[in-house]
Amino acid sequence: MAAAAAICEKLDLAAAGAGADGKAGGKRSVYLMDCAPVWGCASTRGRSAEMEDACAAAPRFADVPVRLLASRRDLDGLGLDADALRLPAHLFGVFDGHGGAEVANYCQERLQVLLRQELRLLGKDLGETSEVDMKEHWDELFTRCFQRLDDEVSGQASRLVDGVQESRPVAAENVGSTAVVAVVCSSHVVVANCGDSRVVLCRGKEPVELSIDHKPDRKDERARIEALGGKVIQWNGYRVSGILAMSRSIGDRYLKPFVIPKPEVTVFPRAKDDDCLILASDGLWDVVTNEEACKVARRQIQMWHKNNSVTSSLCDGSDESTDPAAQAAADYLMRLALKKGTEDNITVIVVDLKPRKKLKSNP
Repeated sequence: MAAAAAICEKLDLAAAGAGADGKAGGKRSVYLMDCAPVWGCASTRGRSAEMEDACAAAPRFADVPVRLLASRRDLDGLGLDADALRLPAHLFGVFDGHGGAEVANYCQERLQVLLRQELRLLGKDLGETSEVDMKEHWDELFTRCFQRLDDEVSGQASRLVDGVQESRPVAAENVGSTAVVAVVCSSHVVVANCGDSRVVLCRGKEPVELSIDHKPDRKDERARIEALGGKVIQWNGYRVSGILAMSRSIGDRYLKPFVIPKPEVTVFPRAKDDDCLILASDGLWDVVTNEEACKVARRQIQMWHKNNSVTSSLCDGSDESTDPAAQAAADYLMRLALKKGTEDNITVIVVDLKPRKKLKSNP
């Protein structure tokens, strides 16, 4: 990994940066040192009778082929064996279960394993990768990963249970879960979303929504469901067949083919003014706007550093545990959702993307 870091430090790609509008421009070192971002996670069942949420944080969970992060045009002339070069990636995920916690808990443990397997299969066959190809590769990779996960949950594929291969379902047919995952690399954040959990990037003082909720009344989702012969019914909110308040999920095999596990994927270039990522279940987003969440998270991280002499570092060797500043932000957002009267479980992950840098003050 040290060799990869040394190589990464000398890469300075033209036109690879992104401003607040997401457009590329200028020069920026997109591959930084081999350091994991720091994070905090807060979770509570809130006013619900059961806790059905789960979350995952896995620093350096896999190595990503550099061709999934930069086109051949960007890499030409750098004197690198780009086909062999892989860079560290860090995974964060939120899984909001319904009907029970079994599927969310299975996703928490299994998704990162499947994604790691899929990434290992990629390499020299990526060929003449363009920016469009990069997005397509990530789409295909996450689609295979989520489908394998759904097949295992539904009993359509075998899985290892106590050292024995079994094909029984993980849970009953009416149990399912959302799955929203952010793979954080030094140059990009790659998000895969299935359901109505959400990822928001706090860039400067502006929120950037990196996932779009899969709601049954979303125009394209409703059209897809109705084309298959399904119905979207208004029953305490829009629901698939009058039952499920989301149009995509892992599990829920009793509502197939209308409810599908296919994720929507966003590949987003990082920029210098990226402050933090917020991943959360709808227990937060039902009562807190993207703008308010970003403002609160930035302020809490800011206040923690102001009130404490300890300085978090990207490279202090503590990336296997939570960070107190990011944890303070996650805790505050969770309490804010409770104060605002959310009725659901709440799970919040705050990923501090630049803990060693001072954030600009909120007005």
